[in-house]
Amino acid sequence: MSDNKQILFEIKDLCKDFGKVKVLDHISTTISQGEVVVIVGPSGSGKSTFLRSLNLLEVPTGGSILFEGLDITDPKCDINKHRQKIGMVFQHFNLFPHKTILENMTLAPMKVLKKSKDEAEKQAMELLKRVGLEEKANAYPAQLSGGQKQRIAIVRSLCMNPDVILFDEPTSALDPEMVGEVLNVMSDLAKGGMTMVIVTHEMGFAKEVGTRVLFIDEGQIKEENTPQEFFDHPQNERLKEFLSKVL
Repeated sequence: MSDNKQILFEIKDLCKDFGKVKVLDHISTTISQGEVVVIVGPSGSGKSTFLRSLNLLEVPTGGSILFEGLDITDPKCDINKHRQKIGMVFQHFNLFPHKTILENMTLAPMKVLKKSKDEAEKQAMELLKRVGLEEKANAYPAQLSGGQKQRIAIVRSLCMNPDVILFDEPTSALDPEMVGEVLNVMSDLAKGGMTMVIVTHEMGFAKEVGTRVLFIDEGQIKEENTPQEFFDHPQNERLKEFLSKVL
């Protein structure tokens, strides 16, 4: 991680309990501008909970998260204001079924960023073109494949001009042949310098596109490193065991 990049997230001693179950156990790390941080680990290890804490979709039970220097875990913080800068792409697209693709993409920029309809539509069409789906602008979500819907969900988050995009297992609900088209869009974003935090099971993608890989197990970061070191020279025994099963 280079020191001259702005730190977007500073996470200190992050904890999350569900009843007596400790899902996140004192996680501390930073995420800087332009980084592509890929989070891997077994199911139930706390990966998605950690990711969803970054925009307070999960409210931590302890610790703090500074986003662009402000503590978003402070109850006085207006989280909706900060969420405008934090894009989120879910496993299941979350498109409005009764609205066209173009309407899905222009809704938030017009409502939240107060863009004019023309301005919002112009940007949306440019982004649709970028992912090869401009001809789907007037289609409805039900008329699209899973891979197309997920590409739409990604460019919809770009319509808000976010500083970072969080991806929560963006390909796990897709048929295998559709995974590549979504990963290609994410790879292009990474090349363009978009800061991304990605929970995924796609190890090849983590290795090729990630700038740093975190292994979360039992609610803790057990290892983090550059992709090359992470996959070729894992140190942690639990990580070695995990990689032997997934690679």
